[in-house]
Amino acid sequence: MRTLGNILWFIFGGMFGGLAWIFAGYIWCITIVGIPFGRQFFKMARLSFMPFGTSVIG
Repeated sequence: MRTLGNILWFIFGGMFGGLAWIFAGYIWCITIVGIPFGRQFFKMARLSFMPFGTSVIG
C-alpha cells in the first residue's frame, strides 16, 4: 500500500514539490551561511518525493 501511495503522490504533485525543494536547496548552498539550511532542504526533497513509509532523522 505504501508503494501505491508513493507512486500516486509522485505523479500528482510530489515531483514538482521535490524539485522545488532541490532548487531552493541549491540556492541556499551558494553561501557558506546557507549550507546547513540547504542540507535540510535536500532532506525535505527526499521526503517530498516519497512521503509514505519514510522519516527524516538527523
